[in-house]
Amino acid sequence: MTYVVTDNCIKCKYMDCVEVCPVDCFYEGENMLVIHPDECIDCGVCEPECPAEAIKPDTEPSLETWLKLNADYAKSWPNITQKKDAPADAKEWDGVSGKLEAHFSANPGTGD
Repeated sequence: MTYVVTDNCIKCKYMDCVEVCPVDCFYEGENMLVIHPDECIDCGVCEPECPAEAIKPDTEPSLETWLKLNADYAKSWPNITQKKDAPADAKEWDGVSGKLEAHFSANPGTGD
């Protein structure tokens, strides 16, 4: 089992999760974070820290797409271990549906 970041992170990009991760397995994209599934130790401390509830265990149904997206982008996006400010409009995007198709960016973030 591993944890994955799902679509509700897109354009919310809260970073409370990166500070609690004991193995630094978060990677930063332009408008979301992902978890490297080979680095995640399945401790689960990140899940309750996410204000957008975007982190889920991969044992939940229908998360195959998200597991692949997390694995693929964790290979090319920079590692992030320190919390940064969320986007100013993060609360407006929290809970918006269809963000993967309409707003996902494959561009990397800046990392640490």
